[in-house]
Amino acid sequence: MLKIGLLSDTHSYLDDQILRHLSDRDEIWHAGDFGSMEVSDRLQELAPLRGVYGNIDDAAIRLVHPKVNRFVAEGLDVMMTHIGGYPGKYHPDVRESIKLNPPQLYITGHSHILKVMTDKSLHNLLHINPGAAGRHGFHSVRTMVKFSISAGRVLDLQVVELGKRA
Repeated sequence: MLKIGLLSDTHSYLDDQILRHLSDRDEIWHAGDFGSMEVSDRLQELAPLRGVYGNIDDAAIRLVHPKVNRFVAEGLDVMMTHIGGYPGKYHPDVRESIKLNPPQLYITGHSHILKVMTDKSLHNLLHINPGAAGRHGFHSVRTMVKFSISAGRVLDLQVVELGKRA
Protein backbone atom coordinates (compact mmCIF):
# COMPACT_ATOMS: atom_id res chain seq x y z
CA MET A 1 0.00 0.00 0.00
CA LEU A 2 1.20 3.47 -0.95
CA LYS A 3 0.03 6.55 0.98
CA ILE A 4 -0.27 9.68 -1.19
CA GLY A 5 -0.55 13.35 -0.30
CA LEU A 6 -1.96 15.33 -3.25
CA LEU A 7 -1.89 19.09 -3.51
CA SER A 8 -1.89 21.83 -6.10
CA ASP A 9 -1.69 25.58 -6.51
CA THR A 10 0.58 26.29 -3.56
CA HIS A 11 1.76 29.51 -5.27
CA SER A 12 4.99 29.58 -3.22
CA TYR A 13 3.16 28.87 0.05
CA LEU A 14 3.72 26.00 2.48
CA ASP A 15 2.81 26.11 6.14
CA ASP A 16 3.26 23.76 9.08
CA GLN A 17 -0.26 22.41 8.64
CA ILE A 18 0.41 21.26 5.06
CA LEU A 19 3.73 19.74 6.11
CA ARG A 20 2.09 17.93 9.03
CA HIS A 21 -0.53 16.36 6.75
CA LEU A 22 2.23 15.19 4.40
CA SER A 23 4.55 13.86 7.10
CA ASP A 24 3.17 10.29 7.03
CA ARG A 25 2.88 10.00 3.23
CA ASP A 26 4.98 7.61 1.13
CA GLU A 27 4.80 9.96 -1.87
CA ILE A 28 3.72 13.55 -2.48
CA TRP A 29 2.05 14.53 -5.75
CA HIS A 30 1.75 18.18 -6.82
CA ALA A 31 -0.57 19.12 -9.70
CA GLY A 32 1.20 22.35 -10.66
CA ASP A 33 1.61 26.01 -9.77
CA PHE A 34 4.33 25.30 -7.23
CA GLY A 35 5.18 28.98 -7.45
CA SER A 36 8.82 28.49 -6.52
CA MET A 37 11.53 25.87 -6.65
CA GLU A 38 11.74 26.14 -2.85
CA VAL A 39 8.29 24.53 -2.56
CA SER A 40 9.34 21.66 -4.82
CA ASP A 41 12.60 21.19 -2.89
CA ARG A 42 10.88 21.26 0.52
CA LEU A 43 8.28 18.69 -0.54
CA GLN A 44 11.02 16.45 -1.95
CA GLU A 45 12.71 16.53 1.48
CA LEU A 46 9.57 14.99 3.04
CA ALA A 47 8.96 12.16 0.56
CA PRO A 48 9.49 11.26 -3.09
CA LEU A 49 7.75 13.93 -5.21
CA ARG A 50 5.88 13.56 -8.48
CA GLY A 51 4.67 16.78 -10.05
CA VAL A 52 3.79 18.77 -13.12
CA TYR A 53 4.44 22.41 -13.84
CA GLY A 54 1.64 24.93 -13.87
CA ASN A 55 1.01 28.12 -15.79
CA ILE A 56 2.74 30.34 -13.17
CA ASP A 57 5.83 28.12 -12.82
CA ASP A 58 9.15 29.36 -14.15
CA ALA A 59 11.81 27.68 -16.29
CA ALA A 60 13.59 26.12 -13.29
CA ILE A 61 10.45 24.23 -12.25
CA ARG A 62 9.72 23.27 -15.87
CA LEU A 63 13.15 21.62 -16.09
CA VAL A 64 12.28 19.37 -13.14
CA HIS A 65 8.55 18.74 -13.60
CA PRO A 66 6.88 17.91 -16.96
CA LYS A 67 3.63 19.33 -18.37
CA VAL A 68 2.01 15.88 -18.26
CA ASN A 69 3.15 13.11 -15.95
CA ARG A 70 1.87 9.61 -16.78
CA PHE A 71 2.99 6.79 -14.51
CA VAL A 72 1.90 3.61 -12.73
CA ALA A 73 1.82 3.54 -8.93
CA GLU A 74 0.96 0.29 -7.12
CA GLY A 75 -0.72 -0.99 -10.29
CA LEU A 76 -2.77 2.20 -10.83
CA ASP A 77 -2.41 4.05 -14.16
CA VAL A 78 -2.18 7.76 -13.30
CA MET A 79 -2.16 10.85 -15.53
CA MET A 80 -1.47 14.26 -14.01
CA THR A 81 -1.43 17.70 -15.62
CA HIS A 82 -2.11 21.21 -14.37
CA ILE A 83 -4.66 22.54 -16.88
CA GLY A 84 -6.67 19.54 -17.98
CA GLY A 85 -10.34 20.08 -17.33
CA TYR A 86 -12.56 17.38 -15.89
CA PRO A 87 -15.03 14.72 -17.07
CA GLY A 88 -17.29 16.17 -19.72
CA LYS A 89 -15.01 19.20 -20.18
CA TYR A 90 -11.50 17.90 -20.83
CA HIS A 91 -8.98 20.45 -22.08
CA PRO A 92 -8.15 20.07 -25.81
CA ASP A 93 -4.47 19.39 -24.96
CA VAL A 94 -5.37 16.08 -23.30
CA ARG A 95 -8.83 15.17 -24.59
CA GLU A 96 -7.69 12.78 -27.34
CA SER A 97 -5.06 10.98 -25.26
CA ILE A 98 -7.57 10.45 -22.44
CA LYS A 99 -10.17 9.04 -24.83
CA LEU A 100 -7.69 6.82 -26.71
CA ASN A 101 -5.90 5.55 -23.62
CA PRO A 102 -7.80 6.50 -20.46
CA PRO A 103 -5.90 6.38 -17.19
CA GLN A 104 -7.58 4.99 -14.10
CA LEU A 105 -6.81 8.18 -12.14
CA TYR A 106 -6.73 11.62 -13.78
CA ILE A 107 -5.39 14.51 -11.67
CA THR A 108 -5.52 18.22 -12.46
CA GLY A 109 -5.09 21.52 -10.66
CA HIS A 110 -5.47 25.11 -11.91
CA SER A 111 -9.12 25.83 -11.11
CA HIS A 112 -8.60 26.06 -7.31
CA ILE A 113 -11.88 24.12 -7.11
CA LEU A 114 -11.84 20.80 -5.28
CA LYS A 115 -13.40 18.04 -7.41
CA VAL A 116 -13.58 14.29 -6.96
CA MET A 117 -15.70 12.65 -9.64
CA THR A 118 -15.86 9.67 -11.98
CA ASP A 119 -16.20 9.57 -15.75
CA LYS A 120 -18.45 6.58 -16.33
CA SER A 121 -18.04 6.93 -20.11
CA LEU A 122 -14.31 6.12 -19.71
CA HIS A 123 -14.29 2.92 -17.65
CA ASN A 124 -15.02 4.76 -14.38
CA LEU A 125 -11.95 6.98 -14.65
CA LEU A 126 -11.51 8.76 -11.31
CA HIS A 127 -10.79 12.49 -11.55
CA ILE A 128 -9.30 14.44 -8.65
CA ASN A 129 -8.54 18.13 -8.44
CA PRO A 130 -7.29 18.76 -4.89
CA GLY A 131 -8.23 22.43 -4.98
CA ALA A 132 -5.65 25.00 -3.87
CA ALA A 133 -3.37 24.59 -0.84
CA GLY A 134 -1.93 28.09 -1.18
CA ARG A 135 -3.30 31.49 -0.23
CA HIS A 136 -3.30 33.11 -3.69
CA GLY A 137 -6.54 32.98 -5.68
CA PHE A 138 -10.27 33.30 -5.28
CA HIS A 139 -10.95 30.13 -3.26
CA SER A 140 -12.12 30.69 0.30
CA VAL A 141 -10.89 27.43 1.89
CA ARG A 142 -7.48 25.88 1.22
CA THR A 143 -7.66 22.14 0.48
CA MET A 144 -5.61 19.06 -0.34
CA VAL A 145 -6.38 15.34 -0.66
CA LYS A 146 -4.90 12.24 0.97
CA PHE A 147 -5.48 8.66 -0.17
CA SER A 148 -3.89 5.24 -0.42
CA ILE A 149 -3.29 3.01 -3.44
CA SER A 150 -3.25 -0.76 -3.27
CA ALA A 151 -3.49 -3.31 -6.08
CA GLY A 152 -4.51 -0.67 -8.62
CA ARG A 153 -7.27 0.84 -6.45
CA VAL A 154 -7.68 4.18 -4.71
CA LEU A 155 -8.61 3.66 -1.05
CA ASP A 156 -9.29 5.81 2.00
CA LEU A 157 -9.68 9.05 0.06
CA GLN A 158 -9.83 12.00 2.43
CA VAL A 159 -10.35 15.69 1.67
CA VAL A 160 -8.32 17.89 4.02
CA GLU A 161 -9.49 21.43 4.72
CA LEU A 162 -6.51 23.60 5.62
CA GLY A 163 -8.46 26.65 6.76
CA LYS A 164 -9.33 30.01 5.26
CA ARG A 165 -7.25 31.37 2.39
CA ALA A 166 -6.35 34.68 4.04
